[in-house]
Amino acid sequence: MKNILIASTSTLHGGDYLEYLLAELKVHFEHCKTILFIPFAQPGGISHDEYTKKVALAFAKINKEVKGIHEFEDFSDAIKNAEGIFTGGGNTFLLVSQLYKNNIMTLLAETVKYGTPYLGTSAGSNICGLTMQTTNDMPIIYPPSFQTLGLIPFNLNPHYLDPDLQSKHMGETRDTRIGEFHSFNTLPVLGLREGSWLDVKGDKITLKGSLTARLFRQNQTPTEIETGSDLSYLK
Repeated sequence: MKNILIASTSTLHGGDYLEYLLAELKVHFEHCKTILFIPFAQPGGISHDEYTKKVALAFAKINKEVKGIHEFEDFSDAIKNAEGIFTGGGNTFLLVSQLYKNNIMTLLAETVKYGTPYLGTSAGSNICGLTMQTTNDMPIIYPPSFQTLGLIPFNLNPHYLDPDLQSKHMGETRDTRIGEFHSFNTLPVLGLREGSWLDVKGDKITLKGSLTARLFRQNQTPTEIETGSDLSYLK
């Protein structure tokens, strides 16, 4: 049975890394001693080792150890034997490219679908949808496919921002860009505001956190989804 937390962000303004999620993570990874961390989304400024240490400091607060996948000789074995898995944020194009390059995209999807607890934040959440086409990230590298893990039957837009009606900025809003996606695609898109996450248990998908989420459908007016709502009907 799928057991997944899909969070809009790893860090809320004024808080420490993963701080707002720690109570949830303690329950989510209850039966895990060690978490396998996938740091492949970071394009620069921090090494895989440094990124893993940052994650380890957060998980130490709930008495969990963290091991970076880059520390293993065989990435496939690391995923197959993982007690729990966390994919962090960064750039989704880079993350997807690396998962395909190392031939672990399909294996990761299958492993999580069969019940290994998974946490994704930001880019690590983007890949939980059917495709990565509704990411906010710049295409800094060309992945072999936009298809991702398909753990939920719709797409996500983490870090979703509401249009600022007072802003003088003339560029596109998130709503505009998601509308452009729907000019060519029919998949629903859920805009996840920072502080919100999806709790996936089997086929049930529940919106958690204190905020609403914004649901976009092709040729329909966007709607607000209340926290606590069951989104299992979306497809």
